[in-house]
Parts: sequence; structure tokens; C-alpha cells
Amino acid sequence: MAQTVTECLAAGTDSVNLIDGVKAGSWDVEGMEQSEINDMVQRNVDHLELILEYAPVDSDDDTPDVKGAADSKKTTHVAAIATGKTYITDNS
Repeated sequence: MAQTVTECLAAGTDSVNLIDGVKAGSWDVEGMEQSEINDMVQRNVDHLELILEYAPVDSDDDTPDVKGAADSKKTTHVAAIATGKTYITDNS
């Protein structure tokens, strides 16, 4: 059974939480160098950007159309990407 848009977006929730937690200072990064933190945030930004690009390539493809889904479904993911990019820029 193919995943739904909602299920795909749910798969990105951990990345959203990590990015928001690092920015808020509530994510445990004790013992990590800033470059390691930035790399971790970047990997999660990349994961979210990948999820947001999911789209079927043709009518036979059962890939959920996350890319074409309503923006309101993707708000937290888009915001986390922006937060992560800003965090990395501010801490480079």
C-alpha cells in the first residue's frame, strides 16, 4: 500500500522537532562542535526538502504528491527548513 501525503509529512516530524529544538536550545548537543551541530541540522533540512519534492512521475506512479499538496499541510516543514538554514548561517 502506498504512503499518503500525510504519512510522508509525518515522516519528517522528527526533522522538524530536531531543527526547532536546536534553534530553541532544548535539543541535547552537549559535547558537539558547532560544525557537527550545523551538519546535523543540514542533514535534517535536506531530509525535509526531499520529502517536499515527492511527486509521481506519471499516472502509474503511486508516489504521494507532496509537492502538489496544499501549502497548509506543509507549513511546519517549510518553516523548519527556513529555521534550519537561518540557524546554520547564524552559526557558521
